[in-house]
Amino acid sequence: MQDRDYRRKWCCGAVLRGRAGRFHGRDRARSGLTLRWNRAESCKLTKKRTDVTLTRRKAVAGAVALATGYGAYRSVPVVFRPRIEFEPLDEPRGFRRIAGGKISTGFAPFAGISSNSAPDPLLERAARIVNDDICGALFGASKTDSDVVRLASFSDYYCPYCRVQTKRLSLIESRSGGRVRVVWHELPLLGDGSRLVAKAALAARRQGAYAAFQKRMMTASFQATPAYLAAVSNSLGLDYDRLDADMSDPDIDLELHVSAELARRFGFIGTPALVIGSTAVQGEIGERVTTELIAIERKEQRGICA
Repeated sequence: MQDRDYRRKWCCGAVLRGRAGRFHGRDRARSGLTLRWNRAESCKLTKKRTDVTLTRRKAVAGAVALATGYGAYRSVPVVFRPRIEFEPLDEPRGFRRIAGGKISTGFAPFAGISSNSAPDPLLERAARIVNDDICGALFGASKTDSDVVRLASFSDYYCPYCRVQTKRLSLIESRSGGRVRVVWHELPLLGDGSRLVAKAALAARRQGAYAAFQKRMMTASFQATPAYLAAVSNSLGLDYDRLDADMSDPDIDLELHVSAELARRFGFIGTPALVIGSTAVQGEIGERVTTELIAIERKEQRGICA
């Protein structure tokens, strides 16, 4: 009996000593008496609570370590992040490309511009425009300020990734103070509805409402029909009769053919696609990579369009 009480006392005393070694002198004697009277059940309960406390402490320490590691990762300088890998393009000469992200594509992105198809005057004219001045076809007016970086964006209104990238590029351009300029190319690859909306967007540009039309369509869920386009046109204060007539203008088709020819030259098979200065990107890319590419292009001033 005495031996059993001794073991109980020793067990419980060890538990309490392990909890911080706070029991000294008279306090230790008091704790020993209390534990001896409470017998083994009190010892087991105390030890169980001690184990739970230690487990909680370990969990908290682990959470702190994870948070510290994440914070350290977020604070790592850009120089320690993976470098952007460039690959030179054989055609068009003077350009390069990097790997991009997700895309949307149709079954035959370049249907109608095959060398085996019957000659189309508009297709031939589009090819000549790109051959004569690929920089003008990509970026429009000639560059006048070396500090300005030009971007050519190719998108489809039915492409979900285009909606994300178009919004991102618009914000980057608006915050740049004129140092970034985006030229928007319509590349309708996802069916007749895509082509109808693309033509309406180019027609809206003739009334100075391209940005407003683009923003509306990139944020709306819709089925492209003439009635729907008429409603959108009226809500934006456009002349729909003029818009409808402009959509049938061969020059609108020519603009689409030029964009399609540019996409073919760069090997873009889906949307979104992007040319930043001299760098081509197929697929959606994030803001960090986009701004890093802009900074690289501004610094290097390379390529035939610099």
